[in-house]
Amino acid sequence: MKLLLKTERETRCLGAALGACLRPGDVVLLTGEMGAGKSVLTRAAARGMGVQGPVPSPTFTILNIHEGARMRLYHFDLYRLEGEDALYELGLDEFIPPADGAAMIEWPQMAEEAMPADALAVTMRYALDGEAREAELTPCGAFEKARLDEALRRMKTMEDEHEYPDD
Repeated sequence: MKLLLKTERETRCLGAALGACLRPGDVVLLTGEMGAGKSVLTRAAARGMGVQGPVPSPTFTILNIHEGARMRLYHFDLYRLEGEDALYELGLDEFIPPADGAAMIEWPQMAEEAMPADALAVTMRYALDGEAREAELTPCGAFEKARLDEALRRMKTMEDEHEYPDD
């Protein structure tokens, strides 16, 4: 399923709707070029999960854990990781999938073999000559398409009511 996101606020709306539908053990795999919207989507998902305060990118720490209202958010940025072995050496694989929260993993291709088969794959792309973004959402394995459909319904409601999450 592909969505055209014409503004950053629409990207935030999608993220908040996804975050509201995530459950403990869920994994969202985020791919796309630098600046395509992966971190914006993740920060908005954090808001949808009830995370308060800043949600910085864990580019240098690889993992930030945030307390949400319902569960924790495990925010991974694997851009600087040197492969699956490094993930295992750091012991970070034990949080994929997390038992007490959901994981948003930016740059999962850096440790592809360590990624679970049951996940929501989200690819962010530039669209309309860089003025917009395209989000391609693919439920994989046991990730239920019905939950993705619920997130899209929530997103539509936010758009209709002009309720966009702020960061």
